[in-house]
Amino acid sequence: MRAVRLVLIVLMFAVPAQAQTRPNPRQAELNQLLDGLAMAPSDEIAAHIEARISALWAQQGGPTAAMMMARGVRNLQSGAPDEAVADLDSVLVLEPELPEAFVRRAAARYEAGDIPGALRDLQEALTHEPRQFEALKTLSHIAEAQGNPKAALDAWRQLLTIDPHTEDAQKRLRDLTKLVEGESS
Repeated sequence: MRAVRLVLIVLMFAVPAQAQTRPNPRQAELNQLLDGLAMAPSDEIAAHIEARISALWAQQGGPTAAMMMARGVRNLQSGAPDEAVADLDSVLVLEPELPEAFVRRAAARYEAGDIPGALRDLQEALTHEPRQFEALKTLSHIAEAQGNPKAALDAWRQLLTIDPHTEDAQKRLRDLTKLVEGESS
């Protein structure tokens, strides 16, 4: 665990912040972690970086938005996707550019059967944060479920440029590539 912390610290300082550094230290840390995720030396270290990124994304909104987001997540987990969508709508009224809220609302909309709404939310999340790996992962899975393996593969490849250590990354890449190549033959 000590080695993992050391690598995280090294990555934070070894990867230069993006040219457009914002005064927000949380955003600067997020940029450094996202830049460093692709260079993580192992799956274990990547998992720790992913967890920190997810925590920072969850903290981006204000306290009211965080409370509503938590309620939306609870509603989704308890099988009430329509209530989750309503809660996440409220979050987006308060924080209209919060990528994490779009990703979570996409999951709720998908569970509620609103595929077009879910896809719109994922695209909106990626507009605000093109490196939102959870949005890309979800986009890939939805595209595959909708019978569009090419779109699934495209989203998965984009995900792998950001997070090559994502769970089952290479197996899914092989499976999707096989589906797409099988279609074109």
